[in-house]
Amino acid sequence: MTTIDVKTEPRSTREILAWSRTTVEPALRAAVNTLPPSMRHIAGYHFGWWNEHGQLYQDPKKNPKKGPEKRTGGKSIRPTLVLLSAQAVGGIPDTTVPAAAAVELAHNFSLVHDDVMDGDLTRRHRPTVWRVFGLNTAILAGDALLTLALDVLATSGHPAATDATRMLSVAIQALVDGQSADLGLEQRVEVELAECVSMAQRKTGALIECACAVGATFGGGSPRQVEHFRRFGAHLGLAFQHVDDLLGIWGDPAVTGKPVYSDLLSRKKSLPVVAALVSGTPAGPELAELYQREAPLSDTDLAHAADLIDIAGGRTWSQTQVDDLLTQAMRDLESASPTPRAARELDALARQATHRDN
Repeated sequence: MTTIDVKTEPRSTREILAWSRTTVEPALRAAVNTLPPSMRHIAGYHFGWWNEHGQLYQDPKKNPKKGPEKRTGGKSIRPTLVLLSAQAVGGIPDTTVPAAAAVELAHNFSLVHDDVMDGDLTRRHRPTVWRVFGLNTAILAGDALLTLALDVLATSGHPAATDATRMLSVAIQALVDGQSADLGLEQRVEVELAECVSMAQRKTGALIECACAVGATFGGGSPRQVEHFRRFGAHLGLAFQHVDDLLGIWGDPAVTGKPVYSDLLSRKKSLPVVAALVSGTPAGPELAELYQREAPLSDTDLAHAADLIDIAGGRTWSQTQVDDLLTQAMRDLESASPTPRAARELDALARQATHRDN
């Protein structure tokens, strides 16, 4: 099996993500094109390839004189992890493309359904699928993406396809279980921090864990290497959720594509929120009172809630968890004996993913 030239200098994170999108997008488009027309239209809208009328999407922020701009949704973290994990065990990225595409399709299934469940109005600076096409149609579109993900992986023809399909189906079951737990937490007044962490490990961590393990499996890694990559992804996935939760409160809407304090507006019991609620500080009960109000929270209430989470230590706790989890992830990456160049690129990608401004 061909290995990576370890003498080659590692690429920047921007170059890595651009390479991943260029490598995986043709497979994504080919897969989406096999969907029935009704679902293909919606999937293409969700991915940002065209507008709600099926026309090539033109970003209003771009110069209209340059013509329509192709737009690819998301940052492609998960498919990039698949490709780099395969490289890290000496595999060839091109043979790993079906696995990367399958993981990205599964991720986007979860996003479409998540927007329905959370009632989110925008994603990636555009109206969400359910808002444009309706709730029922959005649910069907998510189902179509999930079915497509498993089909792409199962029919890839790769020797590891059966094992990888099983890995993905297990991860999706964990994701669904985590999402169910998340919905349950929203209905309860008292929530333990440990159960919130467990929910995040399943809801977000499971698929990132799967991306790394599937990549190592497709790359021909040994069972020991696959296990270390699985652990690397598990730690990285939980850290990623901490960052998402921090951005859901303090992220810049111009970069996140969601309104300021979006998670507080929906009374979401995210990791820093629960840490603040159980902190034992005077700010905890005050935050709980705000969260239990029946009336919608005003802009002033939302800003005050964010301050209370900060004062109670929820923000600092999540930020510390990100650093600790990243340290654990790097230990597992090193223990997997990866090729040097891929190791450095995975390190850089993990650090950017867990120290985002968007």
